[in-house]
Amino acid sequence: MQPPTIKTVSDWLKTARQQIDTLDARLLLQHVTGFSRTDLICRPGTPLDEQAAQTLQELLRRRVAGEPLAYLTGETHFRARPFKVTPATLTPRPETEELVDVALVKLADLGRGSAVFSPLPQGERGENPHKILDLGTGAGVIAISLALEFPAAQVTACDLSPTALAVAEENATRLNARVRFLHSDWFSALADERFHLIVANPPYIPAADPHLAGDGLRHEPRIALTDEADGLTAIHAITAAAPHHLEPNGWLLFEHGYDQGESARRLLTAAGFTQVHTWRDLAGQERISGGMWVEQQTSG
Repeated sequence: MQPPTIKTVSDWLKTARQQIDTLDARLLLQHVTGFSRTDLICRPGTPLDEQAAQTLQELLRRRVAGEPLAYLTGETHFRARPFKVTPATLTPRPETEELVDVALVKLADLGRGSAVFSPLPQGERGENPHKILDLGTGAGVIAISLALEFPAAQVTACDLSPTALAVAEENATRLNARVRFLHSDWFSALADERFHLIVANPPYIPAADPHLAGDGLRHEPRIALTDEADGLTAIHAITAAAPHHLEPNGWLLFEHGYDQGESARRLLTAAGFTQVHTWRDLAGQERISGGMWVEQQTSG
């Protein structure tokens, strides 16, 4: 059977929808042609030139092979903002948006001077600004979102990958977010700096998890997905070292696997954190854990 003739945008969409998700097909078409969704609805018979058709067929082949849509278009959205992503960075998940939500609640407590935090001055980076650290920032989505949504903060973001850091810096420039970026293996470049809030989305997938070889994940940077062990190595390293980089009564928050809540709480408790808690995601899975480091534990 001869392959279908592709002459118009409607022809290509009809062919693509037989192989990939309808939304993915439309977004690829918009990416290549520059058409809006309204254009595609109102002008389905618009001719598709040969170069555009060839580009679309190559992108279709890669999507069918499981490559994430964001890598094909070079962009994704996180908290309604456009972020550049590349194969050097993870594509952000909805669960990570919930980590930002929890962080913002803790920052609001910091500003109010609740029982959790001592009060700090409000306003645009006061004399003692709220200091935030994002570990393993990747494309910078967490750090940039916090910088934009809580401007009375001084945000630092670290990553082991210089390539990922370059993407994050470009995103910060594009979105006009003030973030300090550092090349660092977790806390290694931070000396004795301390923060009021530390957030992280570390590699937490166990090396034996079959999903690593499945659709999507096998195209993402493996170092950002798995510790090549049980999925808890990075979480253990972060919980053990974070007390040395937290201000009195500061908080550590991190994302983890749906079945790692109990282990996360155990590691936080063993490291001396109090008010240890796990938050569930919108699907009801344990997804974010954290705890507070109290002042009297820093001495002795």
